Amino acid sequence: MANLHAIRNLASIKFATMEFADYLKEKKIDPNKFKVGDPDQYDEFKRIFDQVHPNSFTQQKLFLINNIRRSYKLKEQQEVKKPAAAKAMRPKIKPLKPKTS
Repeated sequence: MANLHAIRNLASIKFATMEFADYLKEKKIDPNKFKVGDPDQYDEFKRIFDQVHPNSFTQQKLFLINNIRRSYKLKEQQEVKKPAAAKAMRPKIKPLKPKTS
């Protein structure tokens, strides 16, 4: 019985918290133009995207995404900016001085 509860808990976990519109912007596709230009394909892609991980969706639809990007290109000012990664701090190591006796 405990296994059944564990399986139900795993099934309820949502792996990706990214929204479809944010995903399209990340792929340099204008979500509004895409939705207006081809609503059937937009709805189909959104339905699939909501069920799978974004990486899996990209693998499944890679060639279609490239064609859509060419048709519904996102303007430069609307582009999503990714935060720059902070530089890792490195310890400063002083060279050892040889002992003189």
